[in-house]
Amino acid sequence: MPNITVELLAGRSVEQRRAFARAVTDNAVEILGARPQDVRMVFTEITADVVANGGVLASEDASRAGVLAALEKH
Repeated sequence: MPNITVELLAGRSVEQRRAFARAVTDNAVEILGARPQDVRMVFTEITADVVANGGVLASEDASRAGVLAALEKH
């Protein structure tokens, strides 16, 4: 039984999480031979002020401003 943990910046829609879960499950079935009902996925939403990339908080990273702005719209 594959147990998959996904950490995402908060703001993804239910539709996006649903589509992602379906795609990952389909691949787990194909690649791992798992049954769809045995693929367990947990989404953990994190905020941009608790994750850093390259030593810079995502909330303070100018190169991520567009991504963060798009997430805030959802």
